[in-house]
Amino acid sequence: MSILQDLRQTPRLGLLVGGAAATIGVIYGYDMSNIAGALLFIAKQFNLSTSEQELVTTAVVAGEVIGALVGGWLSNRIGRKACMVGLAVGYAAFAILSAMANDVPTLLVARLLLGLTIGISVVVVPVFVAESAPAKVRGALLVAYQVATVFGIIVGYLAAYALSGTGSWRWMLGLAAIPAVIVLAVVIKLPDTARWYMMRGRTADARRTLAAIEPAADVDAELSEMQRAISDERGGGFREMMRSPYLRATVFVVGLGFFIQITGINAVVYYSPRIFEAMGFTGNAALLLLPAVVQVASLLAVFVSLSLVDRLGRRPVLLTGIGMMVAANVLLVGVFMAGQNFGGLLTVLGFLGVLLFTVGFTFGFGALVWVYAGESFPSRLRSLGASAMLTSDLVANVLVAAFFLTMLQRLGGAGTFAVFGVLAVLGFFFVRKYAPETKGRQLEEIQHYWENGGKWPASAEPTAAPDPDPTRADDLVQAGRP
Repeated sequence: MSILQDLRQTPRLGLLVGGAAATIGVIYGYDMSNIAGALLFIAKQFNLSTSEQELVTTAVVAGEVIGALVGGWLSNRIGRKACMVGLAVGYAAFAILSAMANDVPTLLVARLLLGLTIGISVVVVPVFVAESAPAKVRGALLVAYQVATVFGIIVGYLAAYALSGTGSWRWMLGLAAIPAVIVLAVVIKLPDTARWYMMRGRTADARRTLAAIEPAADVDAELSEMQRAISDERGGGFREMMRSPYLRATVFVVGLGFFIQITGINAVVYYSPRIFEAMGFTGNAALLLLPAVVQVASLLAVFVSLSLVDRLGRRPVLLTGIGMMVAANVLLVGVFMAGQNFGGLLTVLGFLGVLLFTVGFTFGFGALVWVYAGESFPSRLRSLGASAMLTSDLVANVLVAAFFLTMLQRLGGAGTFAVFGVLAVLGFFFVRKYAPETKGRQLEEIQHYWENGGKWPASAEPTAAPDPDPTRADDLVQAGRP
């Protein structure tokens, strides 16, 4: 059965959750790219230096770090839905505040607050989707968030180009309020997740929500499994994540989050116009439309990833994407080393290098971050685990946003992409060593991978049926089977 058939059979509530998450992805992506276009005009209006341009870009990322730090705690405290409602309101308010800024300090504060909202969203949204989606389409709906993010990046570049003739950077920033209002209208009608209701002792609400999402499931059995998993988890805090059996899971998600950003993807998103300018491109059409073309190609890559993640598996998709990034870095280093005078074939190869780099990222890292953020921890640790992962991701993002233009000036394109290439190779071997293959496994089952020292027990198969032999009950629990 194809993924489209699976999605058609998914109940309306599950699709609404995925749609709301996707719309937030559009806003997230739009903000990432529209600052690249807006910065061309903000820099002129406020006469910004290179370091000041990096500061304007970094302000939102610094806010994201703070948001990611509190996102897991807030999600457990007030609920996934309440966080989603707050996110929609915050997106709209701070996008408008950014657009109304009349000086650099006001713009920095507005961008910091917008980043705070984004930081919470990148923690809460994967958890909300993972806990609300049927297992057979969970990976697809989590990847759909990345699809929406890339779509938002494309829209951001196109909006910047459409408004570039007038230099209307305020409209570029303020338009993000429109999808935020749409998210609010959808999310406010949704229930919270069944797992969060069970964590709060609201069994009736959990039963009603689970029945709406998976009508064919044995609801009582699912609720019993959730309750057992919650009861077995003691503490539910960062201290528990830092000791056995979940220390290995923590190392994995924190390391994965760091490699996702330190390998340089947001340098390309935030500063594509500057990179293409260094390759000899000129004019708003080239500097703003070429990045959009790159993102269209990366969007196609995400659709391919979407079709494979629940069939081929998480690890093959992720490793293939990182391998493409390594190859792209090699190409870009060669182009910049040979590029005394860009033009003709050399410029084309440079564009293709950026294209391959971005496609590789969205196919692998970009798609799988949301999958692993939602799958890697048991329910009471899931939000905190996603928070730790995304905090690591955003700390690396701060480093890239704050220093990329300086690196480009001092190391040149060859030196800069050589650094990213080395980091991508390290990321490849990290993923190969630590990433579990979670395809087809229930969320409650995945925790047993970590409890078994980072290995699937030999008897544990995805979606395996219970063994009828009651004398093996303890073995089945250790194997992660229902």
